[in-house]
Amino acid sequence: MDTMLIVLNIVLLLLICFGLHKMKKKGVSFSKRVFSSLGIGVVFGLGLQFAYGSGSEVLTGSIDWFNIIGNGYVRFLQMIVVPLVFISIIAAFTRLTIKNNIGKISALIIGILVGTTVIAATVGITTTLVFDLEAIQIEQGEAETARGEQMEQRAAEIASKTFPQQMLDFIPSNVFLDFTGARSTSIIAIVIFSAFIGFAYLGVRRKTPNHADSFAKLVDTFYSIIMRVVTLILRLTPYGVLALMTRVTATSDYNAIAKLGEFVAASYVALAIVFVIHLGLLALAGLNPLTYVKKAIPVLTFAFTSRTSAGALPLNIKTQTKRLGVSEGIANFSGSFGLSIGQNGCAGVYPAMLAVIIAPTVGINPLDPSFLFMLIVIVAISSFGVAGVGGGATFAAILVLSAMDLPIALAGLLISVEPLIDMGRTAVNVSGSMTAGVLTSKVTNSLDTAVYNGTDSTEMEMDV
Repeated sequence: MDTMLIVLNIVLLLLICFGLHKMKKKGVSFSKRVFSSLGIGVVFGLGLQFAYGSGSEVLTGSIDWFNIIGNGYVRFLQMIVVPLVFISIIAAFTRLTIKNNIGKISALIIGILVGTTVIAATVGITTTLVFDLEAIQIEQGEAETARGEQMEQRAAEIASKTFPQQMLDFIPSNVFLDFTGARSTSIIAIVIFSAFIGFAYLGVRRKTPNHADSFAKLVDTFYSIIMRVVTLILRLTPYGVLALMTRVTATSDYNAIAKLGEFVAASYVALAIVFVIHLGLLALAGLNPLTYVKKAIPVLTFAFTSRTSAGALPLNIKTQTKRLGVSEGIANFSGSFGLSIGQNGCAGVYPAMLAVIIAPTVGINPLDPSFLFMLIVIVAISSFGVAGVGGGATFAAILVLSAMDLPIALAGLLISVEPLIDMGRTAVNVSGSMTAGVLTSKVTNSLDTAVYNGTDSTEMEMDV
């Protein structure tokens, strides 16, 4: 009987996917299809949990099959991240899409990413204090204890390296290892390696232009192929979002969410404020923030449902270049840097809130100015090298709590609502990297305002 019900659920999901496909055939825009899949996924997931109950064999078996579509889509996106970062940055040099000083552009992007992370940390601290949240309010069960022990073990591994040694990890010693994504700093290492190749190309172009031209043609060919692969993968977005959202709503522990509702609410209030600050920065730069929201919604929706900043990179870059008027070079840099530097949600809001929640348990007054100042400084420093493919928030929290000499095990108290909060964190991470790209383009006078302000009649279809 259970097997028949699982098959029935699979058939229902496939029928919904077929309906989304028919919407594409009828010319329904990409954004509307993504939102439709999001809404249907929520309803379908809730219906499954109501019908079978959380943790039932039918629900677990169904979700296991649904993951072929949802997790499979995320893996396809993760598959293309490394080659996309590598070839895109080199192409920024060969296509001369970066006409200004590269050092200035990199400094601007990193400055905006880290600066907004400092602001995000401040918002997280303030929100936690306003909601009057403390770790002592949370019951610690077996799952929370186990999670805390895991984080302590991870902290012990990180503590084996000094901060200068951790900074050295950014520099690739074996770039082929980094191409496998084996290290949390692999993306930054690939960015550095790609930049070296780009600068080498500029040197060769001055001395032996014919060799440089041959290399540029080869890079252009590979770039076209990689971007075509990106387009093919992005066509799967509505189906991936459907499966991912179905899984989230079908497997969420709503009793735990109800018990920790105040913590979830405080987190989302802080994340919403940070997003509003992104819009405010765009407004200060003379850009219409509502236009940004309209055009960024598809990628932010995907980031929200998938919980992977790295997986959102292809859609991030295409949104910046095709819809927001950011030059390819700046979009590639901001998107790539944003995977491991200054993630506003995971490296800013989250560790700051945790530190303030945990501080009273060891007798520290969270209103102490010296404590708050040190917390913000440490959050800014530790925001370098945060992983962009899951676990980034945990890594950032461990770094911050260790540096502040706070009990790391207590960070496991929020494990039951971690997935729900992580959805919002990831969306804010991606928004931060996109905001950095748009603002840098605006400051360097390379933003195509006609594209940014355009009606966007193609609506990011881009063969999607």
